[in-house]
Amino acid sequence: MKNSRIAKQGLVLLGCGKMGSAMLAGWLDRGLPADAVHVVDPFPSDWLKGTGVAINADLPAKPAIVLVAVKPQMMAAALPTLQAMGGGTTLFVSVAAGITIATFESILGTTTPIVRAMPNTPAAVGKGISAIVANGAAPAGALDEAEALLSAVGQVVRLDNEAQIDAVTGVSGSGPAYVFHMIETLAAAGEAQGLPAAMAMQLAKATVAGAGALAEAADETPSQLRVNVTSPNGTTQAGLEVLMDAESGLPMLMTKTVAAATNRSKELANG
Repeated sequence: MKNSRIAKQGLVLLGCGKMGSAMLAGWLDRGLPADAVHVVDPFPSDWLKGTGVAINADLPAKPAIVLVAVKPQMMAAALPTLQAMGGGTTLFVSVAAGITIATFESILGTTTPIVRAMPNTPAAVGKGISAIVANGAAPAGALDEAEALLSAVGQVVRLDNEAQIDAVTGVSGSGPAYVFHMIETLAAAGEAQGLPAAMAMQLAKATVAGAGALAEAADETPSQLRVNVTSPNGTTQAGLEVLMDAESGLPMLMTKTVAAATNRSKELANG
């Protein structure tokens, strides 16, 4: 990953848990020099210790980027240590859920360039998707720099405004858990029809993973892909008549699910 600003000024990674580690691994794989990275983490993993990055050492005074990946409940204690870096050219990129740009500006100053991002857990295997939005103080290239960092763990989309973060949280941020539950229930349904538990789970996992990969690779829409595998009066149609029922099926259930997660995201952001 080529970035002259990072090479010259350094990158600070505040927090290196699962998300931070996934991003760091992606950056290093893409060629980011380990000696340009400074990690602040109270409990560094053995993997982190073997990467060659600086850990809990003196930080550069004006790093190119500070990526904030600590848990939201640790933010109040962690962020003030970086206050001196605010108000300058250092770009702050946050992947902390529920922490608004206004909160960062209250600590770092309103002239601090800030990009807020909402990634999701498939980033751990390089299959994540992140949504990003910048504050008014961020220069023209800030979103480009943030996208370059986050693309190391998956796709990136740019939002029109920060308010959309809540809906993103409801869809892609919380979405992996919905899919994991679908795998659970699909496997349980197969077991109820007489399949061995292990086989039912293998079939469910592979089916969801394969269908997702096909949906991304195909030129057709998911709606058309559904039609392609639905023979008139066949087995798939019989199943879909239950799943697609307007009152009791998946459409209404998914609408209520995403709305509940979105509303909870709004509540958390408002304290």
